[in-house]
Amino acid sequence: MSDRDRKPRFQRRGGKGPDKGHQSGRRPARRDREADTDGPVILYGWHTVTAALANPERRIRKLLLTENAARRLADDKIDTRVPPEIVRPSLIDARLGPDAVHQGLLAEADPLDSPDIDSLPQEGIILVLDQITDPHNVGAIMRSAAAFAVKAIVTTARHSPEATGVLAKSASGALELVPLVTVQNLARALTELNDQGFMTVGLDSQGSENLGAMTLRQPLALVLGAEGKGLRQLTRETCSAVARLDMPGAIKSLNVSNAAVLALYIGASRLGLMG
Repeated sequence: MSDRDRKPRFQRRGGKGPDKGHQSGRRPARRDREADTDGPVILYGWHTVTAALANPERRIRKLLLTENAARRLADDKIDTRVPPEIVRPSLIDARLGPDAVHQGLLAEADPLDSPDIDSLPQEGIILVLDQITDPHNVGAIMRSAAAFAVKAIVTTARHSPEATGVLAKSASGALELVPLVTVQNLARALTELNDQGFMTVGLDSQGSENLGAMTLRQPLALVLGAEGKGLRQLTRETCSAVARLDMPGAIKSLNVSNAAVLALYIGASRLGLMG
C-alpha cells in the first residue's frame, strides 16, 4: 500500500471514524505536551509534510517549499492549505542543519491532540513505550505501528522525544495516522489499561514466556523498554505478563524498533488481524 493510500489518523479517532471502541460520553482529547511550548512542531520531508497536509486535524502555520517541491505538489494535485513561501534549498538547510533530508519541504504546524487513555478502543493492539528517548527509534516504531494498524502509542510526557523534527521525519507520516497518548505516570497508565481489560505484555529478554507461544487476546498492549536498561522494575511488575522474543541466531537481542515490528507481527498474526 502506498503512502498516499493511507487514511489520516483523524479518521480513526473518537466520533470521527469507524472505531467502535471510541464511545461518546468519554472525556475529550487533551492537548499534546508540545502545546505547552511556545514553538510550533517542525515537519520536513516529503511523506511527513504531505501526510500533515492531508490531515485536517493538523493546523499548518507556515510552509516553506523549494521550486522543485512546489512543482511536485502541484503535479500531484496536493493542496498546500496555506500560501507557501518559495525558498532556496540552502535556506531550509540552514534551518534544519546539513544532515536533514528535507526534500525541499518544511512545515511549521500546531501539535495534534493527545487522546485520553480511557478513550482507547477495546480492540486490536496498542504500544506502550517505557522511556524510549531516541527519536529515530520512536519514529521507526510509529511507522511500524501505522503499518500494523496499531490503535495508539502510549508514552510518558518526560523521558521521551517530542513529536517533531527527527522523530516526525523517521515516522514518515505516521504521526498523522497513529494517536500518540502522553501520560505522566506509566505504571498508573498500565494499571488503568489492566482495569479496562487490556492484556498488558512487557517485552524483556528475561521474560518467563515466549511471546510467539503465548495465548494472546484483544485488546492487547505490548510494552517496550528503552535500549540498554529495558523495562523499569515497576513497569515489569504492573504488566499482566512479561515475555521474551526467542530467536535462533547467536545474537538474542534486537534494536527496540526491530523488536517492536517483530512483536507486532507476532501479535497481529496470533490475534487474526493480518487478513
